[in-house]
Amino acid sequence: MTDRIEDTVIEVYQRHGCAWARLRGDRLAEGSWLDRFCDLLPAGAGVLDIGCGSGLPIARELIARGFDVTGLDGTPAMLALFQRNLPGAPAHLADMRELALGRRFAGLLAWDSFFHLSPNDQRAMFARFQAHAAPGAALMFTSGPAEGQAIGELEGDPLYHGSLGPDEYRALLDAAGFAVVDHAVEDPSCDRTVWLARQRE
Repeated sequence: MTDRIEDTVIEVYQRHGCAWARLRGDRLAEGSWLDRFCDLLPAGAGVLDIGCGSGLPIARELIARGFDVTGLDGTPAMLALFQRNLPGAPAHLADMRELALGRRFAGLLAWDSFFHLSPNDQRAMFARFQAHAAPGAALMFTSGPAEGQAIGELEGDPLYHGSLGPDEYRALLDAAGFAVVDHAVEDPSCDRTVWLARQRE
């Protein structure tokens, strides 16, 4: 066991993955953002779903729209759900902080996953995003509304969330070659703070 709560996220999801999937359900509350993300992708493009969870509803919706989705999750229990729900989709068991697939994607998605990383781990992720982004690739992720940390809970276990400030996210995106396409703080359509960016050609 670790003393750092930010390092227990994978353990919490491993213990309670099935409960999380039930709580999450399959309603596509983030549909308007997914539309914007998909509008930036070529037909049939490859999308990497980072922290894919059970695959429902987002990866399933992307596959239904004709995209070639690859799932990645650090939790065996969650990846097993993904593979059961979407048996034809490739999936990798890996901590996103060690993301190194050796290929590039037209879309990178880290919805409700990236914000479980500590601030320093988030900063380091932008080089990994860049290394996996094809020219013109879309990147979408959720963050907190402002710099800070928050502790939620899942089935009674504390669940860590961290965030940088918006100015730092903009600087990190720019340094990694991404231009911000859209950003909303606590968008009422999905109750999330969302970043949508695009890799410069």
